[in-house]
Amino acid sequence: MIRWGILGCGDVCEVKSGPAFQKATDSSLVAVMRRDAEKCADFAVRHNVPFWTTDAQELINHPEVDAVYIATPPGNHLELALQVCAAKKPCYVEKPMARSAAESEDMLQAFEAAGVPLFVAFYRRGLERFQTTKRLIESGEIGRVTGVSYRYLGPRNQNLVASNLPWRLEAEAAGAGLFYDLGSHLLDVFDYIFGPLQKVQGSAQNVASPALEVEDTVAMSFEALGVPSVANWNFASTQWADLIEIWGERGKISLSCFGSDNVRLEKDGDVQEFNGVLPPHVHQGLVQTIVDELHGRGKALSSGESALRTMRVMDTVLNAYYGGRDDDFWTRSNAWPGRSVSR
Repeated sequence: MIRWGILGCGDVCEVKSGPAFQKATDSSLVAVMRRDAEKCADFAVRHNVPFWTTDAQELINHPEVDAVYIATPPGNHLELALQVCAAKKPCYVEKPMARSAAESEDMLQAFEAAGVPLFVAFYRRGLERFQTTKRLIESGEIGRVTGVSYRYLGPRNQNLVASNLPWRLEAEAAGAGLFYDLGSHLLDVFDYIFGPLQKVQGSAQNVASPALEVEDTVAMSFEALGVPSVANWNFASTQWADLIEIWGERGKISLSCFGSDNVRLEKDGDVQEFNGVLPPHVHQGLVQTIVDELHGRGKALSSGESALRTMRVMDTVLNAYYGGRDDDFWTRSNAWPGRSVSR
């Protein structure tokens, strides 16, 4: 039995991830931590967790905690992960892995040097919809892939106030804007389906969000399976869109990144649909592969090594906007050259 502890038992742990540790085979959730004692105790009672604390070190060093899940914002990931590493316990870190590829690399190097497993919560690898897509491509259902595209549109929140922003829109806490939070899912899915992305180029700007320092539009080009491909994100639109399209010599596969729509295969004039419904606890498939690896009976679908590839892709695209991302760039926001809206 792998006994888990959670650092940061907030909203993401209520349904998406927390129950996964209890429902996975040979796994249990035995401890949770949150700085707000009342909310932490409430979570523990509602989820039947025997131990709770407001002290991260107390949870990490608890003798009945075998592995630790870090569910805090990315600004805390490196610091907390290094503490887990020092305790010689396997670690499962929320995505994105950290605030930058540089921080992520420091994290991975520490775990590799200590000989301790590190996993990252790119849980979409464990979802049936993306496993089906990968299988359809690898089995040759659409023939040789000839092109890949992705488009995301999301309306801008017009009520944002610079002095009171959600953490996902502050670089010090999140590492970037929504591209880091949402774009990381798509890019890791592409890494899973196609293998490491090559020849990555891109640009980012803040064109319509005066309250923000971070980017609100991103466009990138890359090669998937050696084929020129594109992706773009617009977080300042008036409409919604979320569409992956994969073309091949014999057909096309289409699906969303974030929805529960079926995987659609168009081939030889026919259309087939495959189950794409999201499970109740979306982390569970990935968590099971992690538990299996820790028991020595398989390999986890997402690792620190695979996650670092996605972090490097994102930072390649964002590098010019932030004027470099190898330092504490969030402390010099006034100098970010990619920001074009007036203050």
